[in-house]
Amino acid sequence: MKNSHFENIQQLLGDHEAFLSRPNQPCDGGNGVFTRWQNPVVTAAHTPVIWRYDLDPATNPRLLERQGVNAAFNAGAIFYEGKYLLCVRVEGADRKSFFAIAESSNGVDNFRFWDYPVVLPETDIPDTNVYDMRLVLHEDGWIYGQFCTERKDPAAPKGDTSQATAQGGLVRTRDLKSWERLPDLQTPSSQQRNVVLHPEFVGEKYAFYTRPQDGFIDVGGGGGIGWGLSDRMNPAILDSETIIDQRVYHTIKEVKNGQGPAPLRSSEGWLHLAHGVRNTAAGLRYVLYLFITALDEPWRVTHAPAGYFLAPEGEERTGDVSNVVFSNGWLLNPGNDVFIYYGASDTRMHVATSTLDKLVDYCLNTPPDGLRSAASVHTRINLIERNLTFLKTLQQESS
Repeated sequence: MKNSHFENIQQLLGDHEAFLSRPNQPCDGGNGVFTRWQNPVVTAAHTPVIWRYDLDPATNPRLLERQGVNAAFNAGAIFYEGKYLLCVRVEGADRKSFFAIAESSNGVDNFRFWDYPVVLPETDIPDTNVYDMRLVLHEDGWIYGQFCTERKDPAAPKGDTSQATAQGGLVRTRDLKSWERLPDLQTPSSQQRNVVLHPEFVGEKYAFYTRPQDGFIDVGGGGGIGWGLSDRMNPAILDSETIIDQRVYHTIKEVKNGQGPAPLRSSEGWLHLAHGVRNTAAGLRYVLYLFITALDEPWRVTHAPAGYFLAPEGEERTGDVSNVVFSNGWLLNPGNDVFIYYGASDTRMHVATSTLDKLVDYCLNTPPDGLRSAASVHTRINLIERNLTFLKTLQQESS
């Protein structure tokens, strides 16, 4: 019996190792702006066997899974000590999410979780659920984490177990192992999501991107991506919020929009990745889009390409919350390669790769949204005419 149990454990661990070791490959085709990769980089199946199984034959002789994992998605990202690290939102079968660090040497495959998940300190008001961590190495030397903390709404009517509140949770660390909890971000808004710390001081203050909301799901009067300044991080307090990227009717960000990870510095400005949401007959559709703000005024948008940058395709469309891509993590490696990590349908993590130069080129030279069908047609006709003229010239030169 003991030998058989040991052999079953070895089989379980061997199968898991073979799964983790699968090489990933870039997908064929694409639009030239970024490259998708074939396999998800992190899934529920990537979580360690020791998180899910009791391996002791005395307490689990049938080697049954004891603590299931439902999904692994919406990860923050950082390039740290030569490694690609993801702070993954892991959701257990009990619906509770927690954070865990997954590490890779190349950023596209062989991601392996550290032995233990993140032990996140709580405030005086315990978190019911936590999710969607952004990791930011700030100019002050700390690595800050910004995440959503969810709690039951104390104002909910008796018997209503569905109403919740969302706020911007804050932590900081030096090594991604020991975490210091800071007070939740204080803002004029009743609820907050998608809180992101700007990586540099702005006028000697800490700067935040926010998404003010009137309710847990509905943004209500919240107009889009907000911006505010705080004198300190402990506590971080925003006296005001200014909307810098508004929701707009009949666009990819009609219903909601929110900052993704912290922006990347480029010679042309701060490069931002955000998500936009619109409604459809099949439910909400989440896509990603890019824009640039001025280096000296990070709240001022200078370039805003029309439409989405990345939308769900293939298996990315299917999951617990279908037709969704969401990113709260990207990173720039020493070679100026950009790794865009995105959750697909609240189920798994994918990666797309590009370069900083390509993404900036895309933002600078993609036309903005004309906001009307006629304007879109006119913009496309301009492109067609330029291309036809170019092809005609090319043909004449080659004849």
